[in-house]
Amino acid sequence: MTEQELKGVIHSHPEIMGGTPVFVGTRVPLQNLIDSLEGGESVDDFLDAFPTVKREQAIAVIEAGKLKMLESV
Repeated sequence: MTEQELKGVIHSHPEIMGGTPVFVGTRVPLQNLIDSLEGGESVDDFLDAFPTVKREQAIAVIEAGKLKMLESV
């Protein structure tokens, strides 16, 4: 996923949540997904807790993180 494609999934604007990166179309911070996964919750658990986030958005973020990590190896 390119940086441009990721902009269709996550965005940051000073007037939305003080500039915290959020999922497009929501006020759900990206950090909430990271915290959920680090805490042992599944993607489904996260989506149940934040129904405004689409599965495709969550998966795209995970895939982008995976690719970024693999690039740095």
